[in-house]
Amino acid sequence: MIKGMLRNLFGKRDSFEPQNTAHHKQKDVNRQEEKEEVKKEEISQKEGDSDDMRHRPVRGMGLQPLDVIDGFSVRPGFYNRDGAAVAPNGVSFTIHSHGATGCTLLLFRPQEKQPYAKLKFPESYHIGNTYSMLVFGLNIEEFEYAFQLDGPYEPEHGLLFNKDHILLDPYARAVTGQRNWGERPEGGGDFVYHARVVENNFDWGKVKQLEYPLEDLVIYEMHVRGFTKDDSSGVTAKGTYEGLRQKIPYLKDLGINAVELMPIFEFDEMESARVVDGKQLYNYWGYNTVCFFAPNTGYSSVVEHNHEGDELKRMIYELKENGIEVILDVVFNHTAEGNEHGPCFSFKGIDNNIYYILAPDGTYYNFSGCGNVLNCNHPMTRRFIIDCLRYWVTEYRVDGFRFDLASILTRDLNGAPMAEPPILQAIACDSVLWKVKLIAEAWDAGGLYQVGNFPAYRRWSEWNGKYRDDMRRFLKGDEGMAGTAITRITGSKDLYDPSERGKSASVNFLTCHDGFTLYDMYSYNMKHNEKNGWSNTDGDNNGNNWNCGAEGETDDPEVEELRRRMIKNACATLMCSRGPAMFYAGDEFCNTQFGNNNAYCQDNEISWLNWNRLEKYREIHDFFRYMIAFRKRYAIVRKTTKPAVCNLPEVSIHNGYPWNSGTDYTSRLIGVMYAGRNEADTKDDIVFYGMNAYWEPLDMQLPTLPNGMQWKICVNTFVPYEDGQDTALLGSFAFDSKLKVPPRTVVVLVGE
Repeated sequence: MIKGMLRNLFGKRDSFEPQNTAHHKQKDVNRQEEKEEVKKEEISQKEGDSDDMRHRPVRGMGLQPLDVIDGFSVRPGFYNRDGAAVAPNGVSFTIHSHGATGCTLLLFRPQEKQPYAKLKFPESYHIGNTYSMLVFGLNIEEFEYAFQLDGPYEPEHGLLFNKDHILLDPYARAVTGQRNWGERPEGGGDFVYHARVVENNFDWGKVKQLEYPLEDLVIYEMHVRGFTKDDSSGVTAKGTYEGLRQKIPYLKDLGINAVELMPIFEFDEMESARVVDGKQLYNYWGYNTVCFFAPNTGYSSVVEHNHEGDELKRMIYELKENGIEVILDVVFNHTAEGNEHGPCFSFKGIDNNIYYILAPDGTYYNFSGCGNVLNCNHPMTRRFIIDCLRYWVTEYRVDGFRFDLASILTRDLNGAPMAEPPILQAIACDSVLWKVKLIAEAWDAGGLYQVGNFPAYRRWSEWNGKYRDDMRRFLKGDEGMAGTAITRITGSKDLYDPSERGKSASVNFLTCHDGFTLYDMYSYNMKHNEKNGWSNTDGDNNGNNWNCGAEGETDDPEVEELRRRMIKNACATLMCSRGPAMFYAGDEFCNTQFGNNNAYCQDNEISWLNWNRLEKYREIHDFFRYMIAFRKRYAIVRKTTKPAVCNLPEVSIHNGYPWNSGTDYTSRLIGVMYAGRNEADTKDDIVFYGMNAYWEPLDMQLPTLPNGMQWKICVNTFVPYEDGQDTALLGSFAFDSKLKVPPRTVVVLVGE
């Protein structure tokens, strides 16, 4: 009977076979056939024409040219459509600049550095601070584009106009110049970025936004490249969107229902690239955005000229088809242009004094720790950010965003924190963004720590950094943490008043990309970042980690057994905590970074998931899978449900004996009981979480259950876990309700 219950809890294992992509493959075939027909027609019409693309006939009865510039037929463009927009017989180019006195459109042949045409915008095409021009007869497959803006050059006043600078369109849907991961920009030199026009005809079919309640989420944070780059991943397109797509059956079987992708906007992995001890290091994580509207082409397994993003969209499509939401980690706090010593390839040359927060002498404030800070609450920057978020929701169907160093979004043009930042309110109240998840990393590198105080408008949730820090301390046995641990497990109401913030403001996590993996957290006392090249001075020095008795890898069976138990304790605690839960990819099979807690530059075995560990640590994987399924089965552990028929309170505390909510400095034994019903159930769910963080066994007297119900142990982390094991083997009671909890152990019981 018990084994049958476990099978029902898990459901049937899905085959780890790649998903069927016939629908989109057929679309690709049809699209290619259409392209070939169009090319044949164009060739027949161009016979005898010059190859310089300037004198193509205007076809159709649409918009007609009004002027000729440098041999191209033009007219005013679409002022309300930013960037490049395809028209039936041409392409419209639109860009905004408050301070520019002139604007020129540059057209390049693919991968060439010198433009074959320079089209200066007539003054009559300049309305307000917007330049817009429609150029007729362009074939989007045969050109790239950029801009040059003229204007005053006064660095002390923040003005950096230079008519010779080649500037990337901030609204570019695709960026050329760095297609191949780890290679310098095509054509030589640094930061030579052009834009490419993207044809958007991806068929989303009837796919819908999943719109899971935030508190129901189990979020799996991952790096697209590192997830499958290692040979052990077993995919055919390692380190790509396609590689991730091939792992969807694994993710579905694990039970997570949301992935949080580390930055996938076009970024420059070659920024600060260097060699340390013979190994090439990169800006691997990607927190240095080059273009906010363009997907990183280095993550595509195939060349997608003029269809950039299709592979990413196909991946998102299949994630949704398998019940998994997609959350993007977005970096609106700074850009890859850096400080006054950095390159000028986009915002700096367009309106430097508007897009960045500048000091009085024209230099850059650096609350991001990366050289510059976006001026997010200026109306122009605010509009840009809203446009960008809307684009990713409508064109890529993403379900939410995690905002890196989000406290920067609360700063005004002088860098001071604002009580009601316009950008946060605008995002929270936007009609297109109304149902997407908004998750803030509520701190920045300038010391502005806003966990629990982030301006929320009842829409924003937060990475709960205090949950991470406090629970790490309690789980490893620190004194004085028991009462705080209970508060964190039950929803951190001291930080997030439900009447003000709702009941899903706290995104609970113990690990993320920034810091130790879960395995390393219990394998190292010290960080080991020497291979980063900074003499181990980088990275967090206060990770609340513990090596369980030996530094790094060990053959000591007692240390190894204790580490596995600590990892299971962390997993069980996270899955039994109120609010959405998040963990870092690979934690479920003890992936290691060899003690490196700041692997931002390591594009190698340090950061890549080693899938061979899945078999070595199958027990941990299966335990994660079990706890995720348990959390889904018993909604009462993650959120408020209907009240219990038996009149037990929704949450009650039983520290060692029934109804004891008291703790002191030496307390290390806690008990939390949840009671309630799911919407369609008439039967109460009663779940008890108990944790002994002490190094000796302690007695736990359980509260009496109503109506003749009895306690059944479902989790005992002291006992080795086997998938499908009989829970009757997990422990025994003395006097019906007294349980001896082993040292450093979590127990979870249900009333039946």
